[in-house]
Amino acid sequence: MGPLVPYLISNEFNLVIALLVGIGFGFVLEQAGFSSTKKLAGLFYGYDFTVLKVFFTAGVTAMIGVLLFGHWGILDLSLIYINPTFLWSALVGGAIMGLGFIIGGFCPGTSICAAAIGKLDAMAFVFGSALGVFAFAESYPLWEDIYLAENWGPVLISEQLNLSKITFAVLLTAVAIAAFYFTHLIENKVTKRQTEVTKNKRNNYAIAGALAFVLIAIVAFSPSKEEMIESRVSSPKRHQEYPFKEVTSDQLAFEIAHNFHQINVIDVRSPEEYESYHLPLAINIPLEEIDDRKWEKIFKQKIKANYFYADHDSVAKKAYLLSNYAGKSANYLLKDSSFDFRKLYSNIEAPVANASKEVMNSYNYRQKLAIDMEKLVEAMSNLNKPVPIKTVAAKGGC
Repeated sequence: MGPLVPYLISNEFNLVIALLVGIGFGFVLEQAGFSSTKKLAGLFYGYDFTVLKVFFTAGVTAMIGVLLFGHWGILDLSLIYINPTFLWSALVGGAIMGLGFIIGGFCPGTSICAAAIGKLDAMAFVFGSALGVFAFAESYPLWEDIYLAENWGPVLISEQLNLSKITFAVLLTAVAIAAFYFTHLIENKVTKRQTEVTKNKRNNYAIAGALAFVLIAIVAFSPSKEEMIESRVSSPKRHQEYPFKEVTSDQLAFEIAHNFHQINVIDVRSPEEYESYHLPLAINIPLEEIDDRKWEKIFKQKIKANYFYADHDSVAKKAYLLSNYAGKSANYLLKDSSFDFRKLYSNIEAPVANASKEVMNSYNYRQKLAIDMEKLVEAMSNLNKPVPIKTVAAKGGC
């Protein structure tokens, strides 16, 4: 089971949560009748489609929930692990499991559920499953070629059909509703009884189906969290009206030279521009990566202040505004561009011989800061690089 809240809940405590969720899931399975071989085998014989209805409902509910949470920015879809598709092993394994399902009346999950309440046939099924796993492991070299054949990788059905996630969600929901209706007709025919759906049940089904399509429509037609944030941070009017905390090149140079341990200097330009030239001790977080999870510690911490700069005013301001959504750190904006800072501190020019005292004082001040920053960079060459969080997709499955 993958981490429920990555980096907040430890792996050890996550196992405790997994145990509690597993107990709850087993209880629901048993209450739904999935510990009964008659109910499970009824799917194949056509007299009871509870299994299909329950799992179809669970699948559609989870699908719509994932779409909604991803749309609202609550769920990071990039962390969802997608099982790789090995076509032939999936087909052969599915056929074997289906045959075992018909003969034994259990699937791996429901057999554990039934064994937990003391059913002997389920215990025999679990024991047989363990023998099958052992036999497969010992004879793996014989099956390796077919097991690994047709490796399609982590593909989605919507991608294979060239459909958008929204279109696929609409189609799958419609298929589920149709399946519920036709399986009801099949049950009546096989059992030779006419079970009428009461008016209240029809209303409940209609409300549930309509709600599913309404939720999908919300995802389809309302702007996502990312789209709303992008609209806000890109607005020229917002750039003009927002009270940015701005500093000059001289102020930032002083902070770097004297308070480097209290600040992060963030270059939001491209990696190529960063490599060409960057401010002393600056770290490169390109504009498009500001909301990337691997940098969240930079923006959520409250110990260091973040100073943003770029070659263009609009880019630096956009990064500043994005960082406000990414975290709660204290942020500042360099009024000047990287070219201006470079001219003042890296390519500093000596004043003419008859320069005023004020000009000479500014030159001496900047020259001293430039020397101090150069020494600091040399001393801190291996210490100023932050370690980004490595994001890992949460693995799990039935």
